[in-house]
Amino acid sequence: MDTVTRTRGFTLIEVLVVLLIMGMFVGLASAIARPDDREILQVEADRLAELLQLAIEESNFSGKSMAWTADKTGYRFWRMTADNSWIEIRDNDLFRARKLPEGMTISSLQIENTNRRADRHSEMRLEFTPANAMLPFSINMSLGAARHSITASPIGELQVTRTAGSLDDGLAQR
Repeated sequence: MDTVTRTRGFTLIEVLVVLLIMGMFVGLASAIARPDDREILQVEADRLAELLQLAIEESNFSGKSMAWTADKTGYRFWRMTADNSWIEIRDNDLFRARKLPEGMTISSLQIENTNRRADRHSEMRLEFTPANAMLPFSINMSLGAARHSITASPIGELQVTRTAGSLDDGLAQR
């Protein structure tokens, strides 16, 4: 007597269908998990506002002037030395030079009634003095269609807001 034993396995079609379904789930999960431009810009604007607030406070407590400079793609902090020259802060991880995420720009700095737009050759600059006499300013940042503004009042209160042209504004108009 000859018995035939059949082992049951998966066919090529069944394996391909499972792989296709798994690929769709991975694609969906990565699309959901990846933050959009508005969220990335919000995080960076909040970070910059906190660093600026810290620079203002450190200038007041240390008695030394500090400065923030930026171009379109990044920013750095400076400290005034005893001989009244500016040196870039490199020994403090909080105030280290930072590069903005791909596609994000610092588009303008407005100090009271002046306006500085960033281009390839210009650098924006804010100075914080220990005297706490600060001019109101506004820093505008963008990523894709998202726009945020960091504004400071004369008493040094910083606020991050979404500005016109943001992604939500385009959705609200539809």
